Amino acid sequence: MGRFTSTMQKVMAGAALVAGLQMATGAMAQNAPEIAGKIEWGVWIDDDGCMHWWADGGTEGYMLDRVDPKTGKPICLKKNTCMVENTDNLFAADSAKLTHDGRRRLEGFFTQAGAFGYAIYGHTDSRASDEYNIDLSQRRAASVASVARSVGATVEREIGFGERNPVASNSSAAGMQQNRRVEVICYMW
Repeated sequence: MGRFTSTMQKVMAGAALVAGLQMATGAMAQNAPEIAGKIEWGVWIDDDGCMHWWADGGTEGYMLDRVDPKTGKPICLKKNTCMVENTDNLFAADSAKLTHDGRRRLEGFFTQAGAFGYAIYGHTDSRASDEYNIDLSQRRAASVASVARSVGATVEREIGFGERNPVASNSSAAGMQQNRRVEVICYMW
């Protein structure tokens, strides 16, 4: 009766091992640092349309190319300028508030465009200061982005460039009119 069978010895040794591991794990959990804060993450699309995964916990962040697991090549999107609209058609002069017709036109565009994401860029002519034009073009891009979001479209970025990316000379009224524009870039697979 004082002897245990080899099976019983193995069972008791296993139970002792489990009990020891549970005690060690409990002690480690008590000494482990508490996780605080929040990790922000997402997908960033660069100017070439290539996707990158990023995460940032506040202290240090990182970014990795999103690659096809079969080929190892970066996953890049097809992107094209799918709309260029003169801001005279969307806004009152010197305003970021959309006209009724401008809002209706944008709602129709974003409902029908079929892209999974959009970039919206605002531009102005050079009649005011650079600082003022950057602010106005940013507010106009935000207004267009707001319409896009209101119909369920995903806006990846909205940037106001002010007068910094002209497509025509600002020395004539016709050139200035061409420079006052909102560009919408469509991202598609």
